[in-house]
Order: sequence, then structure tokens, then C-alpha cells
Amino acid sequence: MVELLFALGVLVAIFVGFNIGGSSTGVAFGPAVGSNTLSKLSAAALMTIFAMAGGLLVGPAVVKSLGSDLVATQFSPLISIVVLFFIGVALFLSNVVGVPASTSMTAVGAIAGLGLARGTLNAALMLEIVSWWLVSPIIAFWVSGVIGRYFYPRLVEWFAVSQSEGSLLDFDRSGAVPRPSLGENTTPREFVGTVVVIGIGCYMGFSAGASNVANAVAPLVGNGSLDLYPAILLGGGAIGLGAFTIARRTMDTVGNDLTDLPLVAAIVVAAVASTIVTFLSALGIPASFVIIATMSIVGLGWGRATRTTRLSDTVQGEAPVASVGALTTDAEAADAPTVGGKKGTPKQAETEPIGEESRDDIPSASDLFEPGTTARVIFLQNIVPSIATLAAYLVFKFLPIA
Repeated sequence: MVELLFALGVLVAIFVGFNIGGSSTGVAFGPAVGSNTLSKLSAAALMTIFAMAGGLLVGPAVVKSLGSDLVATQFSPLISIVVLFFIGVALFLSNVVGVPASTSMTAVGAIAGLGLARGTLNAALMLEIVSWWLVSPIIAFWVSGVIGRYFYPRLVEWFAVSQSEGSLLDFDRSGAVPRPSLGENTTPREFVGTVVVIGIGCYMGFSAGASNVANAVAPLVGNGSLDLYPAILLGGGAIGLGAFTIARRTMDTVGNDLTDLPLVAAIVVAAVASTIVTFLSALGIPASFVIIATMSIVGLGWGRATRTTRLSDTVQGEAPVASVGALTTDAEAADAPTVGGKKGTPKQAETEPIGEESRDDIPSASDLFEPGTTARVIFLQNIVPSIATLAAYLVFKFLPIA
């Protein structure tokens, strides 16, 4: 019986990691695949490697928080299976309805439901986690807002992935060690842009592994069924399985359907969100990449839309509402590449000085981000973890699961 429960627990953990890999790979490497910088196969391989690295190097702190610190209840094999089941089903339902749910928040919710039902929840740690959940999106908003207001137009001017004919690199194999050099038609701008796009994808994969591997295996570590590092390898392998299979569709969606989001904006959002998530993972805090990235997009759009408005006016509420549409203005004017869209070398463009009254380059109100839409998405993102928390609480409170 024990062996059967262990096998079932491993299968459920693989199912959770499989779903994580399917969704996270699209977010991490969608821009690179959409701009034809990477193939889907290469993206899946890089996702597997860097998610595994993030789990091994930073993930143990999150595994410890979820597996032993958040609740004092001993994770029996059956309890572990039930908790992982709630995580997996909640994420599956979110994928069915098309709502990008937070894996970390769902995992914390299911484990917190167990702690509330048994009276063993670590309230201090839970308060710390929730506090970071509230603070981290605000940090993402303001960091991205500053970039959008003061640096974004210049980033658009010099950044591009302008694909030339032929290979990116040529290799001189006359010696014992092949020596790389730029391809015949490759420009330094193209090479740097390509490296940045791939590097950001790898960084996001590392961040996803640091935060999300724990969500798949923490209960199994908590009950002693698996040791820490074999469990992380199992979770990382399951993420890789998802990356090579169901992630192909999500990479298509992110890489080819989000044509309104300029590539440089996608890179800024990825860098900001991944840095915050990796930092919190190192502290042992399970973080929501989805919500942090959403607020980063809003902040970047706000900074761009308010660029030609005095800062005092924005504080007084006289600035236009920000949006993703605000990010496309410079991209269209400069012929900058978009995710899954056109590619080319941007032209030099004059940008309005910050604080000038001219607002000719500000998007119209119809293009601006609708706060109601954002509120609805964030609301739905929080509903999924809430469902997992309530379901776990009711099951562990009223059913004799030991």
C-alpha cells in the first residue's frame, strides 16, 4: 500500500510539473520563438536545462518553506497526494478557461488550507508570504514605470533583432578548436539582439525553476518520500517533459499572437519580473510570476504614456491611463520588431523631452489600458488559489485523511 501511494504521489507530482513546464516555457521563450531566433526544440531544451539549474541552485529554499515551514502537519503520503491533486486540478481548470493562474499561489493556498484545517498553519510565515505578494507587484510596476518614462524610447532606438541571410555565426575549423566569428551578413546589432533575447529566455527559465519546482515536489519532500535534490530533479524533469510537448502550443500563442507587444517591451517585462521572482525565491518566498509580469506590463505602459506629462500632473491624477498600447507608439514610429511581428533595424527618432506639453505621440484613449480588464484578470488569477485553499480546507477538515 505504501509503495502504491508513493508511486501515485510521484505521478501526481509529474503531472503538476508537466503543467508548469507547458505554461512557463511559452512565457519564457515565446518572444525568441516568435522572432524566429530559436526553434521550439531548442527552446524546450534550454527551458529544461535552466529550470533544472534554478531548482537546484535557488529552489531548495522554496521547497523548505512549502514542505516543512508553512505547516507543522507531517505530510503523509496520502496528504501529499491530495495537496498535489488540488494544485494540479486548479491549474488544469485555469488552463481550460484560459486564465493564467499563479502556480505558486495555488500551491501555497492548498497547503495553507491543510494548515488551517489541522490548526498547524505557520501564521508568521504566511503573513510574510502574503506581504511579499502585495509588495512585489508594486515594485514591478514602479521599476517598469521608471524604465518606460525615462529609458524606453532610447531602448527602442538601438535594440532590434534584424535577421540577415545566412547563419548567425561561422566557425573556423582549421585549428584544433573551432573559432567562431560573425556570419557573412550578421551585424553586431543582430548578434547582440539575438543573444539578449535568448539570454532573457534562459533567465526566465531559471526563475521559473527556482520558484515553481517546489510547487510540484515540496509535499513529497515534506513527508520524506524523496530527498531534496532527487525531488528537484524529478520536478525539473517533469517541467522539461511539458516543455517538449504541450509547450509547443503556448510558445505559438505567446510568440505569434501577441503582435501588439514590442519585442523590447517583452524583454523589459521578462527581466524585471524574473529578477523579482528569483530574489524572492532565494528568500524562500513562493512568488507569482504571472501577477508580477502583469503589473510590469501595466507599469511600462504607464511610464510610456505619461512620458510627456509633468510628474506633478501624474501624482494629481491628470495623466492619461496607461496601457500596453502605449508601448507600441515608439515601436511603430521606429520600425522596431514586435513579438511574432515585423523585424528590422530601428531608425533614429526624436523623442519628446519629458514634461513637455505636446502629447501628439500619446496613444488615444481607445488604445489605453483598461483598468477594468486588468482588475478582472488579476481577480480571476486570485480566484484559482482561493478555490484550492477552500477545497483543501474542507477536505482536510471533514474527511478522515491521515
